[in-house]
Amino acid sequence: MKLSSVGCVYLGFTGACEKKKEEEKRVKMIEVVLNDRLGKKVRVKCNDDDTIGDLKKLVAAQTGTRADKIRIQKWYTIYKDHITLKDYEIHDGMGLELYYN
Repeated sequence: MKLSSVGCVYLGFTGACEKKKEEEKRVKMIEVVLNDRLGKKVRVKCNDDDTIGDLKKLVAAQTGTRADKIRIQKWYTIYKDHITLKDYEIHDGMGLELYYN
């Protein structure tokens, strides 16, 4: 249950609300494993609030491939560049498919 800051002050829970706000702002580092199915596995550390486009840039830096030539997907879902990893529910240690266009 989320309490608004007004509700916290009214109920006397200001310390608990400040702690909750700090936890919400905290960014979590995750490691994503991308497999190109040609024998190359790329492990990338990134933040969970990074976009897929940011992830492509990190992969491009490790593989030497241009970021606009990389496609990241899971099964038949092709991930869009402007959506964050958190929105796609990509977690630490998750494996994704890496394709070159």
